[in-house]
Amino acid sequence: MNREQFISKVEATSQALRRFLVGLCCGDTALADDIAQETFLKAYLSIDTFRDQAKFSSWLYRIAYNTFISIKRAGRQSLSLDHAEAVAADDRADSAFRYQALYAALDGLSEKERTAILLFYLQDYSIKEIAEIIDASEAAVKQQLSRGRAHLKGMLTAQK
Repeated sequence: MNREQFISKVEATSQALRRFLVGLCCGDTALADDIAQETFLKAYLSIDTFRDQAKFSSWLYRIAYNTFISIKRAGRQSLSLDHAEAVAADDRADSAFRYQALYAALDGLSEKERTAILLFYLQDYSIKEIAEIIDASEAAVKQQLSRGRAHLKGMLTAQK
């Protein structure tokens, strides 16, 4: 793959990847943007590991997910949920916080459940593709989706 092809593929996937990362980061757009930039850089530097038989977006999502996990393990955390809720409760808060209840609920999920939910429902990946992205079995992905749905339902119902 040459540079122009890489740029074209990144441009085609960047908005969807960013939406996924914003959800994964529970609404922290700054952290999501940082992870997206790191992901694109890592992808560009390791383009020789990309196999044409694999779907480019799946490969990119795997890099993004692994980057997210690395950042979480390193302790670089986003703003606290309490801080985000306080800002959202402010009368001057703009429409950027309209999804705050969802982000708060997503923050209550484990990283694996949140990732499975976002990839399945937001990005329309199949269970098999999600399993490849997060390096898990299909049975594990099904279990994460089931648990994630149950947890989300409970949290969103409790918020009403």
